Amino acid sequence: MNKFDGYTDRVVDLAGKVGDAVKEHLPEHAMRWIETGAAIGAVKTGSRVAGKFVRRNPVLAVAAIAGAGLLWYATRQRRQAAAGNSITKRAPPPSRSS
Repeated sequence: MNKFDGYTDRVVDLAGKVGDAVKEHLPEHAMRWIETGAAIGAVKTGSRVAGKFVRRNPVLAVAAIAGAGLLWYATRQRRQAAAGNSITKRAPPPSRSS
């Protein structure tokens, strides 16, 4: 373990303490605004990364979307079958009235 490892641990610990102190002293509505801003930033970054991935690997992106669609469809069919609303369920025989 060298000096930099010790410094890194101390900096991370100090940053955590500062973050906790800031959270304690901010009003509740301010924390909601900060969390919302962080969420918006994460969505922007994620969409930027996803856009780059799709531009570089369009075949993989299409395959992933198709796989997700098939997974959703299979899950939906399984839930309907478990609930007794299956499309493939047999109809009762017709009643004979004569």
